Amino acid sequence: MKNKLTTEQESVYNNLEKMSTNELLTNMNVEDKTVPNALEKAVPSIEKLVDVIYDKMKAGGRLFYIGAGTSGRLGVLDASECPPTYGVPDDWVIGLIAGGDFALRKAVENAEDDTELAWEDLKKYNISENDVLVGIAASGTTPYVIGGVKKAKEHNILTGCVTCNLDSPLSLEVDYPIELVVGPEFITGSTRMKAGTAQKLALNMISTTVMIKLGRVKGNKMVNMQLSNKKLVKRGVKMIVDELGIDEKTAKSLLLKHKSVRNVINEFNIISNE
Repeated sequence: MKNKLTTEQESVYNNLEKMSTNELLTNMNVEDKTVPNALEKAVPSIEKLVDVIYDKMKAGGRLFYIGAGTSGRLGVLDASECPPTYGVPDDWVIGLIAGGDFALRKAVENAEDDTELAWEDLKKYNISENDVLVGIAASGTTPYVIGGVKKAKEHNILTGCVTCNLDSPLSLEVDYPIELVVGPEFITGSTRMKAGTAQKLALNMISTTVMIKLGRVKGNKMVNMQLSNKKLVKRGVKMIVDELGIDEKTAKSLLLKHKSVRNVINEFNIISNE
């Protein structure tokens, strides 16, 4: 099937430099409204990938993201937010970007064009068939990502992807493709815009759903979050007050003692049942 690289198509707008500020903002907003629809259509494919990630992680496996440029940064972002949000170890969800951490801030020349580099990066973490690898690439043509998933499949590792083109080389290579077709960008080819937003939403859905299924949320609360600042301690105190009906002073004392909202609730319930 012929590739449909819609993210690279000509913008439907022209003469952007002649638009007023209001026109620019309004037109960008019009384009952004296409993103939720693309996610809605992709829910069945996201569901399939989430379920296999959950099965692997429940059995002790890990989730890996690989990508280049904006896509790589989004994967690293999603991975880095899991430990503070859900209180999981740093190595449960791992995000890797072509060119290494330096590339999070500055472009690394030709890093995304190396088909062998991703596997070299992944080997440092001893990736195995117990894990799941998700490649992130708006175009679905990034050599770094395609090379990584190809090598992973050779080692019997389940693979998925998040891309914004139909039937791209990356989608055709993985076991569980997610295709978020948002169409051409407001600025031709600038996939940090709609495509990046769609990818971010998909990654939110994937990691959040997996963490909920793994028991890292109670009700609708982040009961395992790390208490890394005063704001989060205050949030944790409120959760305990709401859940247990105790005063704030007692709740804070218990939280600082037991280090997480879940531990406080579990300890309180044990004492109450004795």
